[in-house]
Amino acid sequence: MSKKYKRVLLKLSGESLMGKQSFGIEPNMLVHYAQQIKELSESGIEVAVVIGGGNIFRGLQAKDSGIERVQGDYMGMLATVINGMAIQSALESIGVYTRLITAIKMEQIAEPYIRRKAIRHLEKGRVVIFSAGTGSPYFTTDSAAALRANEINADVILKGTRVDGIYTADPEKDPSATKFDEISFAKVISMGLNVMDMTAFTLCQENNLPIIVFDINRKENLQRIIQGEPVGTLVQ
Repeated sequence: MSKKYKRVLLKLSGESLMGKQSFGIEPNMLVHYAQQIKELSESGIEVAVVIGGGNIFRGLQAKDSGIERVQGDYMGMLATVINGMAIQSALESIGVYTRLITAIKMEQIAEPYIRRKAIRHLEKGRVVIFSAGTGSPYFTTDSAAALRANEINADVILKGTRVDGIYTADPEKDPSATKFDEISFAKVISMGLNVMDMTAFTLCQENNLPIIVFDINRKENLQRIIQGEPVGTLVQ
C-alpha cells in the first residue's frame, strides 16, 4: 500500500510520558511509544522525534521557583535530553537503530546537531531523536520541532496529544466543542486556537509545512495517518 508521507517528524509532549503519574516517566508509556515508532520505521517511513521535558521540568515554571528564566529554560532543555535517552533505550531494546542528537554539546551522551548528518541517519533508516530543544532559551520544544522538521525537509509534523484533533474550544472543559477535520493556518490564528506556540506555528505556515494533531494514545492512529486516512486535524 502506498504511503502518503516519506519523512515525518513526530512531536510528543513530555507530559505524555507520565501516563497516570504526576511526574517522571511511566515505563508502560515508554513501551507504548517505542512500539508505535518501531512500526512506523519498519514500514519504510523515515522518522524523527522531538519530545518535550514537561514531565521533569518546565522552563516556564522557573520564575515561580526563584530560578531566572534563561537558567530555567536550560534546565528544561536538559529534561528533554533525559526523555530522549529514555526513548532511545526503549527503541534499542526492541531492535530499532537510533541516533540521539542534541542541540547542546554533550558528546558522552549524544551527537551534536549537524543537519547533513541527521538527514543521512534518516536516509539509512535510523530513528533520529532531537533533544535539548533549539539549544537557545525562550524557545519551546514546539519551536524545536518546527525548526528541525523544516531543516530536514520533513513532509509533515505529527503532533501527538491526548485529544483527537483541534476543537473550537477545549473538549475536556467544553462538551459542546466541535472538531475540525481540516483547518487553515490563517483560521487557527484568527480563532486563537492553541495548536502550537506562535513561533512554531508561524514557521510552519511560512514554509507550507502541514501539521496533523491527533490522539497518540490510540495505537492504530500513526499507521492510519501514513496510509493517508483522515485522522485528527490537518492544518495546512
